[in-house]
Amino acid sequence: MSNIVAIVGRPNVGKSTLFNRLTESKKAIVEEQSGVTRDRIYGRSEWNGKEFSVIDTGGYVKGSDDIFEGEIRKQVEIALEEANYVLFVLDCTVGITDLDESVAKLLRKNSKKKIFVVANKVDNPSRINDTYEFYSLGLGEIYGISSVNGAGTGELLDALTAEMELSNEEEEAELPRFSVVGKPNVGKSSLVNALTGQERNIVTDISGTTRDSINTRYNAFGFDFILVDTAGIRKKNKVHEDIEYYSVIRSVNSIENSDVCIFMIDATEGLQKQDLTIYYMIEKNHKGVVVLVNKWDLVEKETNTMKEYEEKLRAQLAPFNDVPIIFTSTVNKQRLHKALEETMKVYENRIRKIPTSTLNEVMQEIIEENQPPSVKGKFIKIKYVTQLPTHAPSFAFFCNLPQYIRDSYKRFLENKLRENFDFEGVPVRIFFRKKN
Repeated sequence: MSNIVAIVGRPNVGKSTLFNRLTESKKAIVEEQSGVTRDRIYGRSEWNGKEFSVIDTGGYVKGSDDIFEGEIRKQVEIALEEANYVLFVLDCTVGITDLDESVAKLLRKNSKKKIFVVANKVDNPSRINDTYEFYSLGLGEIYGISSVNGAGTGELLDALTAEMELSNEEEEAELPRFSVVGKPNVGKSSLVNALTGQERNIVTDISGTTRDSINTRYNAFGFDFILVDTAGIRKKNKVHEDIEYYSVIRSVNSIENSDVCIFMIDATEGLQKQDLTIYYMIEKNHKGVVVLVNKWDLVEKETNTMKEYEEKLRAQLAPFNDVPIIFTSTVNKQRLHKALEETMKVYENRIRKIPTSTLNEVMQEIIEENQPPSVKGKFIKIKYVTQLPTHAPSFAFFCNLPQYIRDSYKRFLENKLRENFDFEGVPVRIFFRKKN
């Protein structure tokens, strides 16, 4: 089940600062002026063992002179439609403004959403009394926080994650779920039509839980899986006004509910910023991925065109570039069967479980030959390794001084795992734990 949290509110109440704190990043630009956040920013957060996506929206405004006002407002409305939970941020030092009332009115229309009213800038205990007036908005409990120093954010996250369900992916996914994702006009609809149009009598529609996604069971040529087509996003009345933004929002839901993502890019355009945004979401959600470079029939070719294109693409996708890359043409139905083969292979890589004895037999020899570098005169000894019981490949290395393991050695171990066990197309997570 997907968990998407949207942060909304009028300008300059601290939404981006809160986003940075929740995602433990500095992706959102923070300035003491309104309207700084215009492009939507997406991040990943975890609290109490529950992971969720966070969307930082632009400040909701009406009647200003800012030419971006209309676009910001539309993006907020789209985020509200797609999010499961909403953090409505207010400024306790200012109180309720007309713009706050406008946002509250919009939230009341989304009565099915779980709303958390966040009174920000409670930087000291004396400001707690300033938060009580927000109860007059009629949106429920008020959570007083300081997004700058983190005060109160723990209580907010406790309440937020208490509403979330633990992932029941294993129970839901009796069949593998493959989502077709990518920015608009890369050929997602054409791919699905080409696949499902071959043998219509063996394709049955299944009603899905994700709105506006088309879930289809594909059972042909030895394959049996659920294909999730996100191209249906154009059905929304508002979509044509902000298709790029909406496509990313829809991708969040589809990615979170997938085992493997068929990630499509336009060969004639190459990998662009919007593509990378979606690709990074796949990685952060620990999903498998197969990259389809579509419209390859439109590219002028020389002897090494494909090889050079692939090398450049892998450099752009680094550091997670151990992924299958297939050059396709949905119009000519070129290499589509190969794409399905690679997708199923990545799925098998994602669910692969390696016996602890086999894992240690291979990795301990490698570790003995390449010991972790000593730090401050302290020598690190890795005792053993085991695969964790997670949906995506995760490994715990037990050692005496886990805090001194460097990122370079962590990448070394990941590369050795990939060399010895096939994890192509799948993000691999490595943890270091203390061996008592």
